[in-house]
Amino acid sequence: MIDHFGLSVADYETSKAFYDKVLPVLGYTRLAEFEIPRGKIAGYGDGKPDFWIEAGGRCSGKLHIAFAAKSRADVDAFHAAALAAGGRDNGAPGVREIYHPHYYGAFVFDPDGHNIEAVCHAPE
Repeated sequence: MIDHFGLSVADYETSKAFYDKVLPVLGYTRLAEFEIPRGKIAGYGDGKPDFWIEAGGRCSGKLHIAFAAKSRADVDAFHAAALAAGGRDNGAPGVREIYHPHYYGAFVFDPDGHNIEAVCHAPE
C-alpha cells in the first residue's frame, strides 16, 4: 500500500496554513518542515508524515485526496474547518450510498483547487 503521498502547491504558505487548520480535526498534524533544493516541504501525519506538500507550483490535472476519519462527527468537523480556512465546498457531509451504505464523506477544494475529502466508512 501507499507509504506516503506528496503534492506540489502554488502558494506554499497559503497551503500550509490551510492544512495546518484542517488536518488536526482528523488527527493529522504537521510533523516535519524543511528546505529541499526546490523549496520548502511540510509533512503531516499521525505518528509519521505520510502526506506532504511542497513549494514548486500547482500540480496540473485533477487531483483527489481522501483522508480517513474515525467518525462522522470528524467528517463534519473537517468540512467546517476547511470552509473556515478558506476552502470551497464541493459536497457537504453526508452519506454517499452510491459507494456503499455507510460511506459518509465531505468534499472541499483546497487553495489549489484539489478535491480534498474526509470519509468515514463506519455505520452511525
